[in-house]
Amino acid sequence: MSRPVTLFTGQWADLPLEKLAALANEMGYDGLELACWGDHFDVEAALGSKSYVKEKWELLADHGLTSYAISNHLVGQAICDNVDERHKSILPESVWGNGDPEGVRKRAAKHMANAAKACRKFIDAKPKGDDFDFPAVVNGFTGSSIWHSIYAFPPTNQAYYEKGFKDFAKRFGPILEAFEKANVNFGLEVHPTEIAFDIVSARRALEAVGNHKRFGFNFDPSHLGYQGVDYVRFIREFGDRIYHCHIKDAWWGHGDGTVGVFGGHTDFGDPRRYWDFRSPGRGDVDFEDVIVALNDVKYRGPLSVEWEDGRMDRVHGGAEACAFVRGLDFPGSDVIFDAAFDRKNQ
Repeated sequence: MSRPVTLFTGQWADLPLEKLAALANEMGYDGLELACWGDHFDVEAALGSKSYVKEKWELLADHGLTSYAISNHLVGQAICDNVDERHKSILPESVWGNGDPEGVRKRAAKHMANAAKACRKFIDAKPKGDDFDFPAVVNGFTGSSIWHSIYAFPPTNQAYYEKGFKDFAKRFGPILEAFEKANVNFGLEVHPTEIAFDIVSARRALEAVGNHKRFGFNFDPSHLGYQGVDYVRFIREFGDRIYHCHIKDAWWGHGDGTVGVFGGHTDFGDPRRYWDFRSPGRGDVDFEDVIVALNDVKYRGPLSVEWEDGRMDRVHGGAEACAFVRGLDFPGSDVIFDAAFDRKNQ
């Protein structure tokens, strides 16, 4: 069967979930990947209330929707980051607290461990009738204590980078044990500003946590393509670690030549930019190659549209993206087509 098409709600968190669910149904989606901000999914409420997750499922069912994942990107960013005043705007007050950086990092780590428990509780409460078998997953970010050193000046040696990976391992090791206890996977969205942002750093991050079975990836080609990273090779390198998939597009090699790949301190949508996010099918990602590679590595999870395009109305774009993904996806085959020519098989 073809994979379910879901919508990541992070870019729609200004809308109450009830309103977004109705809209997602109208746009043609099968379900929602619930962001842990806005009123879409509250980790602490899910753990503290007997009725919270049941009410979420009732709301989704009222609009003909399901869910397979929650996403805790914003809190995850603070776990390994060099925390500064920018983080306050993306974090719950309970995580920000007094803003002391180490306190923020520790509270963010606790919140992520709790997200595993909340996800398990949510998925276990799923109503009967959805026969699409998919392991529970929390998608998110890790942050990074060494991202600021990505350009190696002042001169940066490997010992400096290694300290960053050890810091990541120290902070995420206990989190991954909480995920193991809850029987939930963590899907890092490989992305600039994270501990893993390309193929080499993704491999190094895996090694840093001892290839922990709960640490894998939320594959998103848009963050790889404009860097010059082979996003199809990423699928083939980490096929058994792709725990979730975002369908998100970008274009690159555009702009007016005044802004490079680092963005030039410009805003998204600025026509001078070398690269920008686009609605799926409107950018430079070759999604045909992506789907073939996902089939080859036996990824059977949902295809979750993360919609970002500053040049397009988002409701138009969300509906167009859903139709695009449905037309793009196709089930894999375990049969070699030319076996039909063999009369011995008839």
